[in-house]
Amino acid sequence: MIRYGVTPLHLDTLTAPGATPTRGMLLLHGIYGAGRNWRTVARRLVNARPGWAVTLVDLRAHGRSPRLAPHTIEACAADLTGVEAGLGAPADAVLGHSFGGKVALVHARHCSPVPRRYWIIDSSPGTGRPAGGAWRMLGVLRRHPGPFASRAEAAAAVEDEGYSPLVAAWMASNVRRDGVEGWVWGLDPDEMEGYLRDYFGTDAWDVVEEPPEGATIHFVKASASSVLGDADAKRIRAVGRRTGRVFLHEVEGGHWLNTENPAALHELLVASL
Repeated sequence: MIRYGVTPLHLDTLTAPGATPTRGMLLLHGIYGAGRNWRTVARRLVNARPGWAVTLVDLRAHGRSPRLAPHTIEACAADLTGVEAGLGAPADAVLGHSFGGKVALVHARHCSPVPRRYWIIDSSPGTGRPAGGAWRMLGVLRRHPGPFASRAEAAAAVEDEGYSPLVAAWMASNVRRDGVEGWVWGLDPDEMEGYLRDYFGTDAWDVVEEPPEGATIHFVKASASSVLGDADAKRIRAVGRRTGRVFLHEVEGGHWLNTENPAALHELLVASL
């Protein structure tokens, strides 16, 4: 764990063997996630582009970072300013998935203008009614609080609720062994609900409509996901035609592209970097 000012976040920076990178990317997971969930994507990326280092960030209350208040997008974005200060330079790229995508956009609103690429993976910049697979997962956490006899039992509970085996296995990575009770969730459903409500209540269209100086924004829509709707996609394309700095890409797969179609996502990122 590395501490930046008063905000401790867990980071994991990956580089290609023997490489001396000159560019850096911050990679932000989605709700319920952790940097480790994107490790395979990051490892493949730095091996293909050894001039880049990728720093996997555990957002507050996720992974190995502490459970901090408030539970808001703004607070998560402010944490990134400290991360960049600790790394010694602004990131050349920021990739955020879902919840992390909106964190990236809000961070862009407040940081100093620098040449930077933003990759927003299956995340809507606008507001809306809480819904979707991530919102439904709150019910899974509450209906199946544990303890479990094993991580596999936790995964089975998620899969029984209608999620794919890949998503269930990813979600079960959030259980940890308790010496007394067995395996328990490392996530607090009330805290996760607070983050999700703020995600759905936060509007970041201003960043998309007028990208920061020097920045380009790439949205990636998962074909089997409704997170980025048709109206959003149409608006993003219109902004792209007007500014020349906002782009929309579509990739086959569901919302959790890092587990469902990492190869296609890798191809897209490598081509752009």
